[in-house]
Amino acid sequence: MTKSDDKKLAALVKKNAAKAAKSKAKARRKYDDTLRPETEEDLEARALFSEMKKREF
Repeated sequence: MTKSDDKKLAALVKKNAAKAAKSKAKARRKYDDTLRPETEEDLEARALFSEMKKREF
């Protein structure tokens, strides 16, 4: 690979990492101000169970 290819690849990785970080920030739900905010564990569990619903066992 040439240096320009390496630079393009690095820019693409950086761009995709930014997209991934941005999409996780939108995952929080808010229903009621009196409820405690969701933790990272809650978000991971919700993502896991939503994936499990899509699959057949």
